[in-house]
Amino acid sequence: MMMAEPQKEHRWLQQLLGDWTYESEGSCGEGEAPFKTSGTERVREIAGLWIVAEGEGEMPGGSPMRTMMTLGYDPAKGGYVGTFIASMMTHLWIYEGKLDETGRVLTLDTTGPSMEGDGKTARYQDVIEVKSPEERLFTARVERSDGTWQELMVARYRRRG
Repeated sequence: MMMAEPQKEHRWLQQLLGDWTYESEGSCGEGEAPFKTSGTERVREIAGLWIVAEGEGEMPGGSPMRTMMTLGYDPAKGGYVGTFIASMMTHLWIYEGKLDETGRVLTLDTTGPSMEGDGKTARYQDVIEVKSPEERLFTARVERSDGTWQELMVARYRRRG
């Protein structure tokens, strides 16, 4: 059995390690009331190859929410891979993504249930932008039927001291 060695792409994920607080705002769709939520996230590593981000916060309306994201880099695919689950949904989100040319923005593509409730699927993107060692943004968006992207939520993460 071969032991994988972390590459520069794996090391990029290391800047996400630690304890964070977040404040988010967004809307669940057109005509829906905007929301604001907050919470915490702990990001740990597995052998320098993977990160696991466990979040706790509240849903719009105040009910508790828990999330878990995994991210790593797959040299065979030439891109980042991962998953996302949350306590308020039954869908397992599967990520494939790439860094932009600045090396600060990781765009994760995924497919999931349409928010239209029509039983169809839609394309989504979760985007992680590293603003500084102490701050990052997380944006979730969905592709509309006309091919444009609609922002669903933006969360601002700040490293806990």
